[in-house]
Amino acid sequence: MINILDRVQGEALQAKIKTAEEAALLINPGDHVGISGFTPSGYPKAVPLALAKRMESDPFKIDLWTGASVGDEADGALTRVDGIARRFPYQTNGDMRKALNAGKVRYSDMHLSQTAQNVRYGFYGDCDIAIVEAVCIREDGGIVPSTSVGNTPTYISQAKKVIVEVNVSQPMSLVGMHDIYEPLDPPYRQPLPITAAGNRVGTPYIPCDPEKIVAIVPCDITDKTRPLAPIDDDAKKMSQHLIEFFENEIKHGRLPKNLLPLQSGVGSVANAVITGLAQGPFTNLSIFTEVIQDGMFDLIDAGKVEVCSGTALSPSPDGLKRFYDNVDLYSKKIILRPQELSNSPELARRLGVIAMNTAIEFDIFGNVNSTHIMGSKMMNGIGGSGDFARNAYISIFCTNSVAKDGAISSIVPMCSHIDHTEHDVMVFCTEQGIADCRGLAPEERARLIIKNCANPEYKPMLEDYLERALVATKHAHTPILLDEALSWHKRFLETGSMKK
Repeated sequence: MINILDRVQGEALQAKIKTAEEAALLINPGDHVGISGFTPSGYPKAVPLALAKRMESDPFKIDLWTGASVGDEADGALTRVDGIARRFPYQTNGDMRKALNAGKVRYSDMHLSQTAQNVRYGFYGDCDIAIVEAVCIREDGGIVPSTSVGNTPTYISQAKKVIVEVNVSQPMSLVGMHDIYEPLDPPYRQPLPITAAGNRVGTPYIPCDPEKIVAIVPCDITDKTRPLAPIDDDAKKMSQHLIEFFENEIKHGRLPKNLLPLQSGVGSVANAVITGLAQGPFTNLSIFTEVIQDGMFDLIDAGKVEVCSGTALSPSPDGLKRFYDNVDLYSKKIILRPQELSNSPELARRLGVIAMNTAIEFDIFGNVNSTHIMGSKMMNGIGGSGDFARNAYISIFCTNSVAKDGAISSIVPMCSHIDHTEHDVMVFCTEQGIADCRGLAPEERARLIIKNCANPEYKPMLEDYLERALVATKHAHTPILLDEALSWHKRFLETGSMKK
């Protein structure tokens, strides 16, 4: 067994060291299991794998609660043995996606800032057991998390039993990066005591009653972070559009020279935009976001970041190695918090966050779909985009103007699913250009989005739709042709292309 005695303080806790197989026996059919992890970072690996192995010969199901997506050792392994009955709040695993779109897993997609408090409120039933990854455990039970925080503090505080995986692949140099603060619930809740992105308000560990810890499991399985797509010309163009937009906001006195705290969503497009900012003119930046990807390291390396606050490190595999190789530098800039702080609507509004997230599609009136393919098939989930979009100082959504080699237009007459309404989004950006829709009426938004953001192959089709809708509805406030609004999606499903 892997030696973790130097990471587990106190004989009483050391006596609870068990194998992953022994720990998996402590999980019962029908249990509500909360695990650490936010993106494939800081999630338990050994115990979920042992649990999946147990389920092969002794089939049963659990409800799985996480921070966001987690690695294949949890989502994938448990899905492949049909071991998950219900899942929330966010996922990205291919096997899980197929299972929930086939109705085999009940999936509740929700705003990430709300999950922890809803668990504490008891909305989803009791948390029976928490399984969490740690760098080390203090003698008083305090758990130092690894590369993410997510909902871990709440799962630990609410669980009847706690299993801790002490992962020796996670360096002890992570100790001190975390800022753990769990707010009180109504009617006792106080304002969150953060007035700047760099404020530290909690402890560098998660408090835990040592009596609740029923097993401590050694582990050496590394985080399996996802590679990011290369930064292509379209992404570079979007970055340049945003840089010019920010420069214009500064020129008109709507932003300070160092902008306001930046938030960037998950994925290759969002990462490419942040990387582009590293080449831009802005300095003394602050980051208040959920995930910290490679682009954030670029900003830090360029000497342009004062502080970077998030809930998880979610770089590419190369970016993760880069982090570990330079952890002393990055740990001085990075703070990892619970996601109900990193994604807090209260804090996004107070700090004036500039929110930059990714859309699957948006329609000409400014509604955004960030979750569903062709209206029905769940991709990943809403994640933190809603937490930030509605409460940001400036809310921005980016996407390529087309997908599937041009067979799909990302700008459509009406979204096939709506996660963010036109009330929540101000600015739209594709490689074609940027549409600042602040203060515009629906027809004005439609004309600007078509003009600035649509791909040239689809622009005439969108213009034709809008003009006919205006005539047919006699210039109604929001001119929609009900029999055509979703016809583009229908045409793609029937022919493989949205083009006429």
